[in-house]
Amino acid sequence: MNGQIAIGILLPFLGTSLGAAMVFFLKKHISTRVQKALAGFAAGVMVAASFWSLLQPALEGSAGMGSLAFLPAAIGFLVGVGFLLALDTLIPHMHMNRQHEGPQSGLKRTTKLILAVTLHNIPEGMAVGVVYTGFLAGDIGISAASAMVLALGIAIQNFPEGAIVSMPLLAEGMPKGKTFWMGVLSGVVEPIAALLTLLAAGLVTPVMPYFLAFAAGAMMYVVVEELIPEMSEGKHSNTGTIAFSLGFVLMMILDVTLG
Repeated sequence: MNGQIAIGILLPFLGTSLGAAMVFFLKKHISTRVQKALAGFAAGVMVAASFWSLLQPALEGSAGMGSLAFLPAAIGFLVGVGFLLALDTLIPHMHMNRQHEGPQSGLKRTTKLILAVTLHNIPEGMAVGVVYTGFLAGDIGISAASAMVLALGIAIQNFPEGAIVSMPLLAEGMPKGKTFWMGVLSGVVEPIAALLTLLAAGLVTPVMPYFLAFAAGAMMYVVVEELIPEMSEGKHSNTGTIAFSLGFVLMMILDVTLG
């Protein structure tokens, strides 16, 4: 693995860690307006990344199928949604909008919150691993720059996500140091998922369009199930919408100009 790929794999984890570090600089509570802005911005980045960095290369990679070129992207996307739906159903966790929770269990509230963010980080890590696998394969138009753009975009949206998970833990009485490390721990799954995807490159490459779309579907599930409700429910929903637009445009610009 060369240094550029290693940096790309670690970037999203760095974003989560920096976001978790906000517990050392902010008060115990994030205002509703700021929390909606953070969720909206993260959602905008993920939606743009799902299309330009994942679905578009998936469609281009299956262009040889003619009028059926949509099939791998459609199948992969739906399977990705189904995969996250299954994890969401089976793993006890707390939804980020805190209006309802996942499967009932004896786990503590803080543990469920950490599991929720860890669950969301799985498809993001897979997405990075898939695009770098596509880059190494060299036959579906994914460049090193476009792979790095996706990693950078996910790192940017992970920064507010790291703060969103760490600050509530601080508010519930957890010491700052432990809160920070819990936030960092929730992001460890990303480089692991990316690395496992890269190690399986020989199996993934023949069906790359399906895997690109799978990662897009999994990410979109997180956006629709968690981030959009968080940014739009209750007061200051317009703040979340504006932040969504800014996140979407930023990721679009990065992908088009650098990818």
